Amino acid sequence: MEIVLSSVPEKRAPSPKVKETVTAVLTEAAKLLAISPLAEVGVVFADDAYIRELNRDYRGIDAATDVLSFALDEGEEPAVQGGPEESLLGDIVISLETAERQAAEFGHSLEREMAYLTVHGMLHLVGYDHEEEADKAAMRRQEEHILAALGIGREG
Repeated sequence: MEIVLSSVPEKRAPSPKVKETVTAVLTEAAKLLAISPLAEVGVVFADDAYIRELNRDYRGIDAATDVLSFALDEGEEPAVQGGPEESLLGDIVISLETAERQAAEFGHSLEREMAYLTVHGMLHLVGYDHEEEADKAAMRRQEEHILAALGIGREG
């Protein structure tokens, strides 16, 4: 799976260790979820101002949040004969500022928080949701399964 990492604003780029963690989580998620190697996902490392703007514009919630997912391939698009074989899953936007606050609040590393937010965002791209309790429980189990495969526990 192709993974495209970017930052908005550019000066708010994460550490190489965070980028490695995010890439490892997405790679493992793709493997466990049997996502095509031709698929592509984008991750945008944002600040609170940018994610607040997106949250307001796309969800009608005028507040910063930790992660947003924008799915592009929901299986409803018609096949293009002779078109590209790659599948654009979508983009995951993560606020580094909120992730840092949450990591401190939960008493674990920034890498652990970014791993959780990344897998959470990825699962939204492939159709998981947490509107209903049963859906929330299924999503949580899948998050734990993927993080455990990487040896990432709650205390990390």
